[in-house]
Amino acid sequence: MNVFLLVALALSFAALMCFYRLIVGPTLPDKIAAAQVIGTKTLAVLVLIAVIYDQMMFIDIALTYAVLLFLAILATARYLETGKVVE
Repeated sequence: MNVFLLVALALSFAALMCFYRLIVGPTLPDKIAAAQVIGTKTLAVLVLIAVIYDQMMFIDIALTYAVLLFLAILATARYLETGKVVE
């Protein structure tokens, strides 16, 4: 269990470093990439919480979060290419 907590702590620290890039990123794509990485690290922490506490409900939450994260990536890519999200 301690290994899982250390991994969760490392992921949280990495997310904080990405948060710095999100705030100070020189360009918009840098900021967007940092936001996506934060979302992915949050997803990994949710799965670790599910394993640590043996709660499969967190896996369902993580899957839902992954779908929302994927939709956000698609919307971001569309915005960067066309300048609008919805036609």
